[in-house]
Amino acid sequence: MRRRVGLVVTLLLAGLVVPTVPAAAVPADRLAVGAVTDIAPGVRSGDRALAKDALRNDLAGERFYFVLPDRFANGDTRNDRGGSADQDRLTTGFDPSDKGFYHGGDIKGLRDRIDYLEGMGITAIWLTPMFRNRWVQGSGANVSAGYHGYWTTDFTELDPHFGTTDDLRRLIRDAHRRGIKVFFDIVANHTADLIDYAEGRHEYVPTSAVPYLDPAGNPVDISAIAGQKDFPKLTAPYTPVVRGKKSPGWLNDPSLYHNRGDSTFSGESNQYGDFFGLDDLMTEHPTVVAGMKRIFTSWIDTLGIDGYRVDTVKHVNIEFWQALAPHVKRYAAQRGKKDFFVFGEVFDANPAITSRYTTTGRMQAALDFPFQSGAASFLSGRGSARLGEVLVDDDRYTDADSNASSLPTFLGNHDMGRIAWMVRQNRPGIAETELLERLKLGNALMYLWRGNPVVYYGDEQGFAGSGGDKSARQDMFASRTPEYMAEELVGSDRTGAVDNFSPDHQLYRQLQGLASFVDSDPVWRRGNQTLRYASGDVIAFSRVGAAEQTEHLVVANGGTSAASVDVPVGSTALRPIWPAPGEVVTAVDGKVRVTVPPLSALVLKASSRLNASAPTPTLTVPPVGTVLDDRVELRADGVTSPFAQATFAVKVEGSADWTVLGTDDTAPYRVFADLARLPGAAVGKKVEVRVVAKDSAGSLGADGAVLALAAAPPGTETPDWLVVHYNRPAGDYEGWGLHVWGDVVGAPTWQ
Repeated sequence: MRRRVGLVVTLLLAGLVVPTVPAAAVPADRLAVGAVTDIAPGVRSGDRALAKDALRNDLAGERFYFVLPDRFANGDTRNDRGGSADQDRLTTGFDPSDKGFYHGGDIKGLRDRIDYLEGMGITAIWLTPMFRNRWVQGSGANVSAGYHGYWTTDFTELDPHFGTTDDLRRLIRDAHRRGIKVFFDIVANHTADLIDYAEGRHEYVPTSAVPYLDPAGNPVDISAIAGQKDFPKLTAPYTPVVRGKKSPGWLNDPSLYHNRGDSTFSGESNQYGDFFGLDDLMTEHPTVVAGMKRIFTSWIDTLGIDGYRVDTVKHVNIEFWQALAPHVKRYAAQRGKKDFFVFGEVFDANPAITSRYTTTGRMQAALDFPFQSGAASFLSGRGSARLGEVLVDDDRYTDADSNASSLPTFLGNHDMGRIAWMVRQNRPGIAETELLERLKLGNALMYLWRGNPVVYYGDEQGFAGSGGDKSARQDMFASRTPEYMAEELVGSDRTGAVDNFSPDHQLYRQLQGLASFVDSDPVWRRGNQTLRYASGDVIAFSRVGAAEQTEHLVVANGGTSAASVDVPVGSTALRPIWPAPGEVVTAVDGKVRVTVPPLSALVLKASSRLNASAPTPTLTVPPVGTVLDDRVELRADGVTSPFAQATFAVKVEGSADWTVLGTDDTAPYRVFADLARLPGAAVGKKVEVRVVAKDSAGSLGADGAVLALAAAPPGTETPDWLVVHYNRPAGDYEGWGLHVWGDVVGAPTWQ
């Protein structure tokens, strides 16, 4: 049920707005915790079967290279104009002097440089979308080309600017020979802008104002019928006018698009609105679901690719991903690709949001925007607190088939910009020598952190750019774009006017060395990660492999002076091993004293395996009265073993089987469970919750509780919050209107 609330906004000149929300009735069918009955701690018959190992089924420790082929290397100048004989850039999209047009990079160029990637230690290549695009969109000052690949018109063939299917087969073959995987970027949210509106307007029309109507004229809430086979033919607020052809053929049916106007990137328009005018697919429709399943699986057969990165995931309804992601994974496994990997772009720094798509949404992983946010803050000299919070929130990703160990981590990208530019923005006037050291620190942090590190192409050559989007999409080959040609690279006396594939660049050599180091021990690929310390400019964390049971301690200092800190550890003695060996440090009262030079990181390795210690968990469950309208925390306290794994499971009254929620292998031991959506959960039912913890020797400890489910009482719902930054120079607010869009139906707009 959609909430309908009013908003009261108070404007603060400092730039912060805090709204209040009047009471709204809670629907009677919502569930809450009605009573909690404790179960005496202790191991029971059957607990051994519940005691799982934390998952490492998905990719972890792969080193991705994210590249826009158009900007990497031009291996065949004959395809620069897509095979067209026309010289007009508005026809072919080719203009290497304009940063918004095709520049000539292609698949052959990438294949010719694959030794460059292998030499850096890259194990996976992620390509921006390769499908045929609308070559040119927009007009006047807003004209641009589809060099980036996100304006698809034909999902069945490659864009001829990049080469042929055979070119791509040869690239994948050569990559696989070197042990390098190849990933496609794909878009399911939208296609190129080939649908206009007969009304001549494009502003978003909310469903509260003009709902979808079925053939009988009845309002239809498409979120309530997403994926259902009897999906009706709907009338939308705008009349679509198709201006061109797409492939496969089903994409030419205008009724399979939302047709509500341009997104305002708030509320329902996040899913129903046209993404900057691009045609927004009605992913709730079963025809779209079935069609996208065929597209996603067909390229597995055609090319033997190793996985997908999926664009604009949070702009698509969750039911679509629940249907698509597992289907693609199963299809690939049936064809022998057991480690096929699908990860999504959820452009948000809040783990509570990003994790929703790997748990409820059933994707294998999401790009780790929370890590990027924390790392950018740390590298900009703003302290380690944010990074520490990110690591603690890793538990939000833990469920029965995935966890945070598979998240792709990154420092910058093609949308938000490069990390070098971000640090410059946050530290005006920073010296180039200091910037270089901060970039090296960022690389080390990313490679030593859990997950799959992603290098954005050109970062290894010191590219910085002057912003996000087009200003962060430089040419690796000698550029003819004035802005790119003039750029002076960090850590080098070179500019963008020449080829930049130097294996001697300091950052390339550092990444090469980091790859060699993390390959020397499986702990960096499969080990857990425990936050040990986060204060001031210093963060410390441990990595421990379940089999090896040897603690590795990483201590990083983002400050400009040396830092000496006392770090809690699970071992009695550790020795520095990277970037250089050092003397053994002995723990005193469970802590080691570590001195870290400025803008650097150290790795210490324990001199012996961790000791086992039988766990005695105490289960903490949501208190009586908790409304189960979101995932809730289940926690096991009192687990003091240096290495333990805690499995959480539930059983709904009337069920004979336990449902495993997930296994956590690092403190704090937690999962976040959607108890209200368990099969059979209903008012009057009881849910037994159990945690079974085991140490490295296999000794068990267990605890449990029973939750009685009740109807959530009428009351006030969680408030909707808006944060509005509205800060004019010198307090000049004369004549300025305030526009507010709320994530609620019927939210008013002030002007």
